[in-house]
Amino acid sequence: MKHRLTVAQATVRFLANQFTERDGVRQRAVAGFLGIFGHGNVAGIGQALLQAQRSGTPEMPYRLARNEQAMVHTAAGYARMRNRLSTMACTTSIGPGATNMLTGAALATVNRIPVLLFPSDVFATRVAVPVLQELEDPRSGDVSVNDAFRPLSRFFDRVWRPEQLPQALLGAMRVLTDPAETGAVTVCLPQDVQAEAYEYPDELFAERTWHVTRPAPDPLAVERAAAVIRGARRPLIVAGGGVIYSEASVQLDRFARETGIPVADTQAGKGALSWDHPNAVGGLGATGSPVANRLAAHADVVLGIGTRYSDFTTASRTAFRHPQVRFVNLNVVSFDAAKLGALSLVADARAGLTALRPALHGRRFTGDFHDDVAAWNARVDRAYRERKGDHLPTQAEVIGVVNEACGARDVVVQAAGSLPGDLQRLWRARDPKQYHVEYGYSCMGFEIAGALGIKLADPSREVYALVGDGSYLMMAQEMVTALAEGVKLIVVLVQNHGFASIGSLSEQVGSQRFGTSYRYKSAQTGDYDGALLPVDLALNAESLGASVIRCRTAADLAEGLKRAREADRLTVLHIETDPLAAGPGSESWWDVPVAQIATLHSTRHALTGYLERKRDQRHHLRPGG
Repeated sequence: MKHRLTVAQATVRFLANQFTERDGVRQRAVAGFLGIFGHGNVAGIGQALLQAQRSGTPEMPYRLARNEQAMVHTAAGYARMRNRLSTMACTTSIGPGATNMLTGAALATVNRIPVLLFPSDVFATRVAVPVLQELEDPRSGDVSVNDAFRPLSRFFDRVWRPEQLPQALLGAMRVLTDPAETGAVTVCLPQDVQAEAYEYPDELFAERTWHVTRPAPDPLAVERAAAVIRGARRPLIVAGGGVIYSEASVQLDRFARETGIPVADTQAGKGALSWDHPNAVGGLGATGSPVANRLAAHADVVLGIGTRYSDFTTASRTAFRHPQVRFVNLNVVSFDAAKLGALSLVADARAGLTALRPALHGRRFTGDFHDDVAAWNARVDRAYRERKGDHLPTQAEVIGVVNEACGARDVVVQAAGSLPGDLQRLWRARDPKQYHVEYGYSCMGFEIAGALGIKLADPSREVYALVGDGSYLMMAQEMVTALAEGVKLIVVLVQNHGFASIGSLSEQVGSQRFGTSYRYKSAQTGDYDGALLPVDLALNAESLGASVIRCRTAADLAEGLKRAREADRLTVLHIETDPLAAGPGSESWWDVPVAQIATLHSTRHALTGYLERKRDQRHHLRPGG
């Protein structure tokens, strides 16, 4: 039997019948569409979604977004909250609507998060070229702006003819549901092809379940890895996002307790173990805790679980300083498992830990890190309550107030600026899904859009978006989407009048916070060192429809958060912080080059310090086995 449908109608019907299954739990692979309609998709995907909504079949919810980049962030937040087993599709018109998604695509692929993108494309027939918003390439007639998605996508296809659609959709689903391959999946749909009818076979629309397996490690690889770990004197575990995505927190807990090995975490892995677990030593690397970084410096064997070892995690390859340090990497992605010259254990994190634990034959390590952890926790307590009275609160105080207001299952969302560093050091995560800091791409503007996706993925949790004024000014409009959908979020808007993180980094590289303040430009100096700009972001949030609570002190914020939790709609809490009050440091480093020649004394001084730290960098080429 065949169904005569447009390409867009067939796409919607196909996606409505795709499911994932892991460990007996089955769910929709694509939970709905986010979209903004224009001439490229209004007659195609737009018509198909309307028809589905009016008829009730197939079930494919649609949500109107306000920014194309933001809706990819929303899909990424949703997918991460669902442990990459379910995501959302995004539809745009051609031209700027499509290219607005490029940043979101990069974010998803960098973070190994599945998102499904349908940018509309130019006419396949080319009957009236150039159409509105078409980029002409004099060298080729089959190139469009959508080709920019190729390097950003884990799967890319363009459907020039209706009969090409089945293979494109099946290829897209294969990559979306493969933990080792996933990322942004892009299927370009020319606007005329979207509306073109074709007779599709009934089999295309049958319910299809994509079984997400847990690849088991090779037994010989397990024994080799166990032999390396058994021979260690000062081992360290680095828990990455793969622990959380594979739902391996219970297995990691047992492994750590039985072996005694301390566990540091990455931004994506924070929460894999509760902050007060006896083996938890905090974040690792440039934004990590001093305790974890001291242990890393002396570790002779590092067991990385589900981490891709970004430069922040390795402190630009200065974190691991033992002259004979060896790495064992347990990762479902062979590319990540092989990093740092490691002995690779290619497997699902849960399956790998389950196999590795008995292979250690009861080997237990005794560490001397518990007193250091206790001292660090006392330092965090002080940072949470550092200032009193009428002083502007520090960012650390704000984090402390939010942390203490959160229930164990609540979620904090953040992405860029100085907040991720303070959060990795200071936030006390109690649940594997509580901490959602997008730091693979560190994309300003992710916070509110990502929080929307997280709340859609699990409405039972309170979701707190912590956003600085810089990120807020880049992308706040998805608050309108949340309000339209009746989705409650709590947005903590931290106003520090500029780019605090880059301001601090600018000083470190000798650039004197140049171009990092939101102030009037001075006619005398040509720099932004005049009075503060009279921008009222609280009033802006109010104009978008949010309930707004203005907070002056940390006590005000604590009281405001109580009111926000009791509210049934999106609430923004606006608080100004001291941009120059730094929290406790990581005792670590991040490699940002300094100008090798300069007339500025500050730059020359910074270069001296930079070259000193540069000497600590290592290549880590020693075989892990």
